[in-house]
Amino acid sequence: MIAEFRLPDLGEGLTEAEVVQWLVKPGDPVTLNQTLAEVETAKAVVELPSPYEGTVSTLHADAGDTVAVGAPLIAFNVAGAEPEAPVTAGDEKRADAEEKAQPNLVGYGAAPASGARPARRARRGVASAATEADAAVIAAAPHDALPPAVAEPVIGERPRSTPPVRAYAKRRGVDLVLVAAEVGDRVITRSDVDAYADRVGAATAEPAEHEVAGASALTVPTAPAGERAQTRIPIKGVRKATAQAMVRSAFTAPHVTCFHTVDVTATMELIDQLRADRSLSEHRIGPLVLIAKAVCLALGRNPSLNATWDEEAGEIVQNHFVDLGIAAATERGLIVPMIRDAERLSLTGMADALTQLTQTARSGKTSPAELAGGTFSITNIGVFGIDAGTPILPPGQSGILAVGAVRRQPWEYRGEIALRQMMTLSVSFDHRLVDGAEGSRFLKDVADLLEQPGRAMLF
Repeated sequence: MIAEFRLPDLGEGLTEAEVVQWLVKPGDPVTLNQTLAEVETAKAVVELPSPYEGTVSTLHADAGDTVAVGAPLIAFNVAGAEPEAPVTAGDEKRADAEEKAQPNLVGYGAAPASGARPARRARRGVASAATEADAAVIAAAPHDALPPAVAEPVIGERPRSTPPVRAYAKRRGVDLVLVAAEVGDRVITRSDVDAYADRVGAATAEPAEHEVAGASALTVPTAPAGERAQTRIPIKGVRKATAQAMVRSAFTAPHVTCFHTVDVTATMELIDQLRADRSLSEHRIGPLVLIAKAVCLALGRNPSLNATWDEEAGEIVQNHFVDLGIAAATERGLIVPMIRDAERLSLTGMADALTQLTQTARSGKTSPAELAGGTFSITNIGVFGIDAGTPILPPGQSGILAVGAVRRQPWEYRGEIALRQMMTLSVSFDHRLVDGAEGSRFLKDVADLLEQPGRAMLF
């Protein structure tokens, strides 16, 4: 029997997703919960598990296609099923009940038809030798780079790697199955792909000058002499969602931005002391950690910057918790994952949460749930050597703080001129619910905590 799998509801009101890559092809056997494909929504890259055990019959979309939620995505030949019989009213009721019992969120899997325990998701891979390697890579490889014999295909784990590494390997024409045969059961890194590609002579890794970061699949032929070339990049995924959100925010919330230059010498000295403490060696405590903690403390005294304007209800909703968004620049574009209940975290807890958030964002594994909501955000423009900016509010938030670079410069200190470590803070806020005085008080509170970290004892 042919069973259709439609693109499920990926959560957070998302209506479509782009197929990044298929991990199966027609004719492949699949097991329950085996990863079928990676799809990219406006918020994250998500792996789709198989709700059936059987054989792939048809792929209804190609890599790069955009599929609407509820549209057919893939069809399976499901073994052991009986031919369809005429549908009765009782059958319809049972079918409705079964459909309601089926989970529709990615990651929940699906209930098997029998009571057997679901098998661990698997893919044709390698055991002790490469299997089903890309023909082009095999042909290009020197003879001493190949295993002496190719084993029969076995069912094994999909090579362990992150989405950016898989995309990078695809650009270089490297089959990760072959790389996995060499590196073993650990996570494959970019350097592993480079090492393999250099040895077997795979394609050039870095995009050419006419390619654009984040759109390496697009190439432009060399323009004839005297003519100018252009690159056209489809507006989709994170870039499309970010553009829509920024336009909606910029033309809905009246933005005001305040600036303040802060002497953060004491904060930087405190960070050095904490880093020298061996008992804290497992925690990565940097300036952003202390700034995030200072923001949470300051929001407790200035709740209007931790509020939401509810137009439909005609209300200002003040939040008594802090879901702290941290803007992150990734290969897919700008995302703002958040730390829930950040005000409850200790300094080391904040450090661990920021480390986990950063690693997840860089690997492309940030889930839609981690990108939804947020009550206040921080954007660290200082990592690019920038001092100040006028950040745009994420939709639904009333404040965002831009953190500038730390620079040593002459400054008045205790009646004398001294070299101090200085930073500029920029806070943008929604003037509908935050007055200038409130925004200024918030910025001054954050600055005071960074100038004198001991003042945190007074909050």
